[in-house]
Amino acid sequence: MSDTAAMDGPAAAALERRFRLAERGTSVRTEILAGTTTFLTMAYIVLVNPAILGQAGMPVAAVAAATCFAAAFASILMGMVANVPLALAPGMGLNAYFSFTVVQQMGIPWPVALGCVLISGVCFLVLTLTGVRQLIVSVIPPHLFAAVAGGIGLFIGFVGLKNAGIVVASPATLVALGPLTAPGAALALLGLLLIAVLSIWNVRGAMLIGIVATTAIAWATGQVAMTPRPYSLTMLTETAFRVDLAGVFGAGGRHGLGLFEILFVFLFVDLFDNIGTLVAVTKRAGLIDAAGRIPRLNRILLTDAVATIVGAVAGTSTVTSYVESAAGVQAGGRTGLTAIVTGLLFLATLFVAPYAQLVPLAATAPALIVVGGLMLLPLVEVQWDDPMAAIPAFLTVAMIPLTFSIANGLAFGITAHAVLKAIRGQATRADGFLFLLAGLFVARFVWMGGA
Repeated sequence: MSDTAAMDGPAAAALERRFRLAERGTSVRTEILAGTTTFLTMAYIVLVNPAILGQAGMPVAAVAAATCFAAAFASILMGMVANVPLALAPGMGLNAYFSFTVVQQMGIPWPVALGCVLISGVCFLVLTLTGVRQLIVSVIPPHLFAAVAGGIGLFIGFVGLKNAGIVVASPATLVALGPLTAPGAALALLGLLLIAVLSIWNVRGAMLIGIVATTAIAWATGQVAMTPRPYSLTMLTETAFRVDLAGVFGAGGRHGLGLFEILFVFLFVDLFDNIGTLVAVTKRAGLIDAAGRIPRLNRILLTDAVATIVGAVAGTSTVTSYVESAAGVQAGGRTGLTAIVTGLLFLATLFVAPYAQLVPLAATAPALIVVGGLMLLPLVEVQWDDPMAAIPAFLTVAMIPLTFSIANGLAFGITAHAVLKAIRGQATRADGFLFLLAGLFVARFVWMGGA
């Protein structure tokens, strides 16, 4: 007898009717196990996201609480609305863009940056409702999807190496190897080794365990000085409802094309990230139909858009689908009940989230390095022996970490793809939107050159 059937009649009937457990060959026990597995594989974000956004001047404890709240809300909403085993949380890559490019390089205050995140979520919502998102996806070739993912992976890995002190600035060569015997670098290398060993042993929650263990070592060796703060969920108010929408339009006026660039990157990368994750997770779960379509795609994308809006209001960067959801699918998760369990666990974590401020950068750096490495996998999809694919893909991959800007990588890749397509005589009327994007990027380069 299945776990669902073993429950009380009304409860079993309600769960079956809501999530179609038997139809998808799963049970309540399996869904709970899968949701817990997904949570363990992505719980590192509770520590890593505050570490990154904290470098933008945001209060770390409040960001940790906002991360838990946003992940809980988004995952539960996904399970209820779309009934897919897909969990969400603030996305890696976009949090780095938020902190290092928008706030630190462009000098935009973080409440204004949160306003940009909120507006991008609204735009995503409108594009999904009107069907324009299909147009955007249709003009971007698969090799650029893969290149963006790979470039962001290198970007995140580079940030991790920088935070650890393993890579340092050099006036002669721009970057150089840092002193590996320095306390921070040595600690990060130890954490990297621990995560790597746990990963090859297929230990669930390897990154979370690595971060916690490395933090404990840092405390034991006196590398962290504690500044006690009273524990309270009210810390969430330090970032919640701090969105500065008026400042967004003021930022656009001061920075010229800056507002467009920020919104475009938040929207575009979120779209790419979602499509790639959706295909990977739903395919592994066996949920793609015979025509290769993802069921309830509009519901999934609508949920993602709403989650980004709510996350911005709570005080965190763009919320997106997590490829770590595949771990839950591997454990047997097939319905939205898996995502709901993951969301409930994030909700429980909210009560200890403020203590993320006690985790040093050297402890989260190894997780960034590992995540960055794992994000390189899509690069195998690029036909590197075809210049039409290889050149735009390489420019995208290289320019993201080397210029510390996802926007620059997107601009080079899309522009190169459009130019090569035109020169080769492959342009059609359907490529009008592609050339519009390329033209806007060229205008951006001209503007930056004269700035």
